[in-house]
Amino acid sequence: MMKTLAIFIAGALVGAPAGAFLWYAFSPLLFDDVVVEALVQAEVVATGTFRDADRAHQGEGTVALVALPGGGHEIQLSEFQVTNGPDLEVWLSAHPDPASSSDVADNAWVGLGQLKGNIGDQAYSIPADVNISEFQSVVIWCEQFGVLFSPAALNPPS
Repeated sequence: MMKTLAIFIAGALVGAPAGAFLWYAFSPLLFDDVVVEALVQAEVVATGTFRDADRAHQGEGTVALVALPGGGHEIQLSEFQVTNGPDLEVWLSAHPDPASSSDVADNAWVGLGQLKGNIGDQAYSIPADVNISEFQSVVIWCEQFGVLFSPAALNPPS
């Protein structure tokens, strides 16, 4: 009886934290966060197309770096969709075309904030003190685990 109780308690002590972690890490895969923001019409400085980082971390849609009419810049995501995950952020990266997490982590980057939703049109302001000429791509980044979810190289508009 005591042995069974000890096994039950040990299982609960290990199982509860493991279950909580697994729910935190994988539950976003079960749910989509849809965002529908009206994007401001502005001068397009650069554009790109999101692509898959790997088989598990996939993305699609377009990104535009725009100069706002009143001054300043923002990143606009259109027809956007990415695999959902925990703690996703939008970053500008100095790497011209990141293909791996180390490509992003080993280069300069600036965070623009938490991803508002893994599906839909959305915009992110670029702080005024950021020199946009130093950044060549936009990435969706999992801050919690240091993982690249979807990159988009920025190119002058055609």
